[in-house]
Amino acid sequence: MTTGIAVMAKAPRAGRCKTRLMPYLTAEQAAVMSAAFLADVTANLALAAKAGAIVPYLAFAPAEAAALFDGILAPGTRMLLADGLGAVPDGVNGFGRCLHQAIEAMLALGHDAACVLNADSPTLPTRLLLEMEAALAADGDRIVLGPAEDGGYYLLGMKRAHAAVFSGIDWSTAQVATQTRQRAADAGLAVVQLDPWYDVDEPAALLRLLVELDGTGPPDAFAAPHTTACLTNLNLAGDLKCL
Repeated sequence: MTTGIAVMAKAPRAGRCKTRLMPYLTAEQAAVMSAAFLADVTANLALAAKAGAIVPYLAFAPAEAAALFDGILAPGTRMLLADGLGAVPDGVNGFGRCLHQAIEAMLALGHDAACVLNADSPTLPTRLLLEMEAALAADGDRIVLGPAEDGGYYLLGMKRAHAAVFSGIDWSTAQVATQTRQRAADAGLAVVQLDPWYDVDEPAALLRLLVELDGTGPPDAFAAPHTTACLTNLNLAGDLKCL
């Protein structure tokens, strides 16, 4: 059994990514940090792939942005277009179109299970990726949800492209994980919930990341060497600790 895991990513372009971290970062610094996050998230996936039957992907959009990821991703990361422009079941809107497209594409490539993963958690423990894989390898249908502390989720895995869990979701709100669990319950799907983790998309979360990478975070957090180097080069600690 193989599980495809796709990182849902924006190309690291100035002014188009990590905008909620400005004005603490310039547009150019935000793009550099976004690239560092992608390097670490895909490196984490590559590490998980060595321990389990995991195939790493990057799900991106638009199609012409593919070259912007050159030299950033961990070796072995496959590219997957997820622009949300294809046909999707009724009720699946917004970002859900991209998520559903990525899940369908990985299953169509022959994987027994598929998972979408955010690009905003560079220190996510590798064990959570392996726990997701193990939960999906068990008999029976289910979804696996990795809840984010802001009310969203950092990963969602399944064996079939269950459109119901992407339908009628208020994306980019604190209700996403709750609504997803409810959609799964309405569809009669069991939900395996992993330990929560956090997204780095607000200044307070960036400060938390700085503290974590100083060695005071959870012992199983991914080391995130690219992010560590990026934060060292940007020298943000003083500004953020004033928050």
